[in-house]
Amino acid sequence: MKALPWPYLALLGLGYALALSVGQFGWLALITLGLLVLAGFAVHLRSVPVARFLGHGLFIVLAVALALHWLPGFYNGRAIAPQRLTDDAVPFAMYLNLDKPLIGFWLLLVCPWIVARRSLRLTAYASALALPLCVILALGGAELLGMIAWAPKWPEQSWLWLLNNLLLVTLVEEALFRGYIQGGLSRQFKHLPYGDNLALLLASLLFGVAHAGAGWQWMLLAGLAGVGYGLAYRFGGLGAAIATHFGLNLLHFGLFTYPMLAG
Repeated sequence: MKALPWPYLALLGLGYALALSVGQFGWLALITLGLLVLAGFAVHLRSVPVARFLGHGLFIVLAVALALHWLPGFYNGRAIAPQRLTDDAVPFAMYLNLDKPLIGFWLLLVCPWIVARRSLRLTAYASALALPLCVILALGGAELLGMIAWAPKWPEQSWLWLLNNLLLVTLVEEALFRGYIQGGLSRQFKHLPYGDNLALLLASLLFGVAHAGAGWQWMLLAGLAGVGYGLAYRFGGLGAAIATHFGLNLLHFGLFTYPMLAG
């Protein structure tokens, strides 16, 4: 039995408390919570392979719906009203989401193997090597495409952005795309030549597709960044993937146009 990843659960719990402070649940949210419990129960029926398959399938459907804010009963509070962080940027607004973090809670509680534990030294090394690669691929690519420009800043709401991005965005996304998808595919492909590489590329591709709503440029850049996050996860575990992802987001927010240039 895998030990529960308490440090990650504690961080996610802190983020959820932050979100709950400005939002609320409706009773319809209980349906989603019940379905997540059902999916977790099915996944742990190891003697019934079909139930495990259906449990994972139900979770994937719920995860997509939660990430896209499709499910009723969640009232996500707006923490930052639409505003331009720099004069040349498109307006930015931020919500503290109550629905999306449930993805991370489910994964950490039901699939603790996603953490892929590594030593602190290895996690730090992997992060330190992966972050520059992501900066070159993603931020460098965004500047070449004319989507961002050099714009150092630290607005009044920066600390709120920082907490939200780390606890409610980056941790959840890395638990899903690197821990669950890449880690799960690596387990399935372990007998294939270059199975780990294939799992990394497929997870990166799906991460890019998840950003398709922002346009093909962001889809491409997210996919490239996903390669860096995937390498960090592969060699440094979930902590390295989170650190790399958050580090890139923080550099984008603090040093470049955020979220992108207007017009």
